[in-house]
Amino acid sequence: MSDDILSVIPADPHWQPTQEAGRRTVALVAELTGGHDEAEATWHPVLTAVDCGENLERIGCPLCRAEIGTDWWADMLEAHVEDGFATLAVRLPCCGADSSLDALDYAWPCGFARFEIAVWNPELLWFTEEQLTALGNELGHPVRQIRAHI
Repeated sequence: MSDDILSVIPADPHWQPTQEAGRRTVALVAELTGGHDEAEATWHPVLTAVDCGENLERIGCPLCRAEIGTDWWADMLEAHVEDGFATLAVRLPCCGADSSLDALDYAWPCGFARFEIAVWNPELLWFTEEQLTALGNELGHPVRQIRAHI
C-alpha cells in the first residue's frame, strides 16, 4: 500500500514558529484539507529533508544545468536520515561547484526544514497560492508545499 503526504514548510529552512503559531496553522491546514484529514506539526531539532518520495523525476544543477542522478540524492538522504543536516552546503557531483541542497532544481518540489506540517493521504492535491498565503500569514512566515508519494 502506498501513501501520499502533503507537507507545508517555511520558505527559510532554518526558521521555526512559536508553538502557538504552529498549532494555529495546523488547525488551518486541517480546515483547508476538509477537516477530516489529520495534520501533524513537527519541530525538528536540525535541518531535515522533506522530499517528494517516489514523485521525484529528476534533479538539475542550478549552475551547469546538468542532470544530477537521483541515486546521489538517495545516498545523501540516507547519510543524513539519523542526524539531519548540519549544513545545506554541497559540492555538486556534475560540475564540482559548491552550492546548496535547497538551490537544486527538483522536478517535484523537495525542501529542507526545521518545522513541518504533514497531512497523510489528503483529498486535496495541492494548496492554492491563496491558501499558501493564508497559511504563511497564520504561521508568521512564507511557506512552501511538498507532496510525497511513498
